[in-house]
Amino acid sequence: MTSDQPIGALLREWRHRRGLSQLDLALQAEVSARHVSFVETGRTIPSSAMVLRLAEHLGVPLRERNRLLVAAGHAPVVRERPLQDPQLATARKVLERVLRGHEPYPALAVDRRWNLLSANTAIDVFLEGVDPALLRPPVNMMRLGLHPGGFAPRLLNLGQVRGFLLPRLARQVAHSGDAELSVLYEEVLSYGAPAEPPPPDPAEIALPIRIRHRGAELCFINTITTFGAAFDVTLEEIAVEAYFPADDATARFFGTGAAVTSP
Repeated sequence: MTSDQPIGALLREWRHRRGLSQLDLALQAEVSARHVSFVETGRTIPSSAMVLRLAEHLGVPLRERNRLLVAAGHAPVVRERPLQDPQLATARKVLERVLRGHEPYPALAVDRRWNLLSANTAIDVFLEGVDPALLRPPVNMMRLGLHPGGFAPRLLNLGQVRGFLLPRLARQVAHSGDAELSVLYEEVLSYGAPAEPPPPDPAEIALPIRIRHRGAELCFINTITTFGAAFDVTLEEIAVEAYFPADDATARFFGTGAAVTSP
């Protein structure tokens, strides 16, 4: 792993990204503002403990913490193993249990760049009729959902979904500083002119995903699950999206009876 910027420049970049002054960061990390200033200007090279301390208070993702350490001349401390690594076998089993346990409803796992890692058998709700070129690995679910050749044409509330996903992706870019995510954002932004999404229905409790599938109109709401205390870069970046029927018709489509409704 190499770093293309000195530690001071990287820390300053993260501090600006979080909207903090040097004094703000110093107070949060319980160090002097002078020390923060010296680190940022290169007059002081921080210890690995100090790098991790500042990174913690800046909310820097694990992957980027390793980059900060390398930039300061230290070894990375957070391991990054591929999901198929034998030491991640327990995590893989947990992931598969979550996905299979959600059937017959769709559930899928993606990495930090929205690339599909795994899914259950109900994923065909989103794959029906999409351009085969979009299914060549790695399958990117953000691209698949908003691309004209993906399942965007089957979304009955595409404007509402775009109006939610694009700002979410922009926040991810700002939070992570990931250049490839930034490229993905620019790409999906080009699929259609930005439009003001319609206001949510007061009766809705969450963003609905309304989609045509096999002649039916289905409606879902979704939840996102992450590993709560990951000590591995790969695990920290995995997100599981689980989709639930948002109306009785969708529940009946899957043969599960009536959906849960509010009193």
